[in-house]
Amino acid sequence: MLIVAEGLEKTYRLGQVDVQALRGVDAQIVAGEYVAITGPSGSGKSTLMHILGCLDSPTAGSYRLDGEDVGTLSGKRLAHVRNRKVGFVFQTFNLMPRLTVEENVALPLKYRGGVPRVERRARALKLLERLGLADRIGHRPDELSGGERQRVAIARALVGEPAILMADEPTGNLDSKAGSEVLKTFAELHAAGHTIVLVTHDPGVAGRAQRMIQMSDGLVV
Repeated sequence: MLIVAEGLEKTYRLGQVDVQALRGVDAQIVAGEYVAITGPSGSGKSTLMHILGCLDSPTAGSYRLDGEDVGTLSGKRLAHVRNRKVGFVFQTFNLMPRLTVEENVALPLKYRGGVPRVERRARALKLLERLGLADRIGHRPDELSGGERQRVAIARALVGEPAILMADEPTGNLDSKAGSEVLKTFAELHAAGHTIVLVTHDPGVAGRAQRMIQMSDGLVV
């Protein structure tokens, strides 16, 4: 089992008020699954993804990622796990505007350290070719369409060969054609054996996944 979460709770302090974003969530995801976490705004789906992606910690409950108890890890070890086991794709792409497509994709390997520049470039180019972007390697993000930018973000998420790919509303800023292209890319990645966890409020997008986790008011329903 790649992901095992039990009794996850998350409480945020907003001024004088405690807001409970998660209220005891259990979730299990097997390696190779394509899972959509879905629900309306405020349901807790993004909070759950941030915890599963080691971007945030739960207030209570336990979480094991690839057999490792995340709750026991130091900040340094948590960053190490996040860099090597999780790849992220966000709604706003989060590409570095002054870097080329190739440089953006190779960036996680540069942060990781110990990966020679020749290898970083080779791995970036291989993914860009796989995703149909070989002719865009020298371009910068503002020279690309929205769909192309999201595919660059997917390549960047995959370059470190993570155990799991997490995508938060990856089609939210795209028109219907570009969104369909991105969803087709996810389907191809899943068919190739990648584990994908996708957060969306769109039932149509969620329906493309292998399985759905439906959330409401901080609970799995």
